[in-house]
Amino acid sequence: MGLPCSRIVLGVTDATVVDRTDIPGSVLAELTSAFGLGKVRERRYLADGLMNANWRVDTPAGAFALKRVTDVPLDRLARNLSVLGSLAADGVPVSAPVATTAGSLVAEVGGGVWCLFPWATGAHIQGVDLSLPQAASLGAHLGRLHVSLDRACAQGLLSVVPDAITADVTVPERAVAKADRLSSVVEAKNTGSAFDSAATAALALRRALLGKHAGRRPQHANPEGGHGWTHGDVQYRNLLWEGEELAAVLDWDRVGVRPYAEEVVRTAQVQFGVRGVFDLTRVSAFVSGYRSVAPLEASALVDGARRLWWKRMTDFWQLEFHYDRGDFSFDELFTADEALLYWWTDRLDEVEGAFAEG
Repeated sequence: MGLPCSRIVLGVTDATVVDRTDIPGSVLAELTSAFGLGKVRERRYLADGLMNANWRVDTPAGAFALKRVTDVPLDRLARNLSVLGSLAADGVPVSAPVATTAGSLVAEVGGGVWCLFPWATGAHIQGVDLSLPQAASLGAHLGRLHVSLDRACAQGLLSVVPDAITADVTVPERAVAKADRLSSVVEAKNTGSAFDSAATAALALRRALLGKHAGRRPQHANPEGGHGWTHGDVQYRNLLWEGEELAAVLDWDRVGVRPYAEEVVRTAQVQFGVRGVFDLTRVSAFVSGYRSVAPLEASALVDGARRLWWKRMTDFWQLEFHYDRGDFSFDELFTADEALLYWWTDRLDEVEGAFAEG
């Protein structure tokens, strides 16, 4: 097996998987100077992040979250960070980024792109461990977040939202071709590992499901319901709770224009689709909380749920990271997502009903 491959996005220089937990002393010194922090007393790598690398750093200026962004272009990152001050002023629970001594919200140091935030306290809580009132509160927070992003757009902090957007619907033949290619890669590696065996079985079952359920895929590229600026990755790793209250929404790398229903449904799936099943009671509470703040038609939610189901059916990104990039960070996520996909497919109407009734 070769060295782990780098995750590289235009405008961002990435570290390899091997060295992502380390900050060379010279780079750290340059970063502390750039942000005016003084000498770092202690730093600790935070293992919770999936894509980017994060540390807690304690300095004479206070405690901060230092983030190396590895998969978002520099111009998009700077745009996203520039909105956070407005959102914070609007009451969204978010920490505005710390500017460098030169006034920039990002620092390019040591071949990487970095940003800094005041340390936010709280706990990451998986969705099924939230109470029903907390699930509804999370939905309301997401609704207010969308409203606040719309205000930021009206203020000129984000570009104008287009009148219409489309969403790609993968044809079954393309998904089967991806499954066939990955099966060939697994067979060629011939490691005999438990993960390889599980991947082979999953790919075979996925091909069968694609053949059986191809007719249930979305039939057009125009999502129902409204669209606008969204966070892009609202999930428990990016949320901090203090008691019953949401204390902070983190990780604003993926801000973008999307159907609102897409973000609502994806958030519910990641939060409440745990251990291979959906907690549909919490899904409905979450959606109800959202709709108490921001209007969203039941038909849009049903359409969003069907589109996400089909996206999960036709996507193999965790296996592509494992076999194409040598990055095993998402192996457990693949296993959990496969179990949920099978459960979801058997109960497609029931799941969509929970979204419509919220």
